Amino acid sequence: MAGRLSMVNTASFENSRYALAKKIPILDRTLSKGHAEVGISAFAFLFSEMLQYSQKRVNGIQDLERKLADFGYRVGIRALELITWRDKGGKRETRVLNVLYFVHSVMWKSLFGKQADSLEKSTDNEDEYMISDNDPVVTRYISVPREYSSLNCGAFIAGIVEAVLDGSQFPARVSAHSNPMEGYPGRTTLVIKFDKSVMEREKDAEPKR
Repeated sequence: MAGRLSMVNTASFENSRYALAKKIPILDRTLSKGHAEVGISAFAFLFSEMLQYSQKRVNGIQDLERKLADFGYRVGIRALELITWRDKGGKRETRVLNVLYFVHSVMWKSLFGKQADSLEKSTDNEDEYMISDNDPVVTRYISVPREYSSLNCGAFIAGIVEAVLDGSQFPARVSAHSNPMEGYPGRTTLVIKFDKSVMEREKDAEPKR
């Protein structure tokens, strides 16, 4: 499973070595200041390596997507702690819509540099919501063999979102689905199905009439 990686500008890297050496060590930096950014080349390379590592240890596409979701879950748990502390002063949401807006905007922007493209509520199921990304970074530079053509790398993001919701006390199952549209062949929709206990709590929190 090969990744389509852009080349790193090595000249720029060499020129910045001295400057990097003078920066504050990462363990001495405060969590509340600054937003570190990772180059798309570095992310694409690491994600491609993770895919290849996982592919050798699974049987079939479903197992691979489950493995990606597991990796994403580990990222999500850690990201939630950092983002909650840095962007929300340690405060956590208590209502379904508020936590979904947090995922759609604050979390997405912190991890992927932009907000998700849409947040919708299912018209069929009261406990289901959908978040869509027209051009998810996890599919942008990844090519897969023909036998894995139905693989959705968005399972990694689904794992992140599931961890964020679980850690925020909104347990849910999150799945990734390819949902291409004109101009956005890699568009991915995450379907979020909240646990029954969440919906019961939400109903109890509504103002009494």
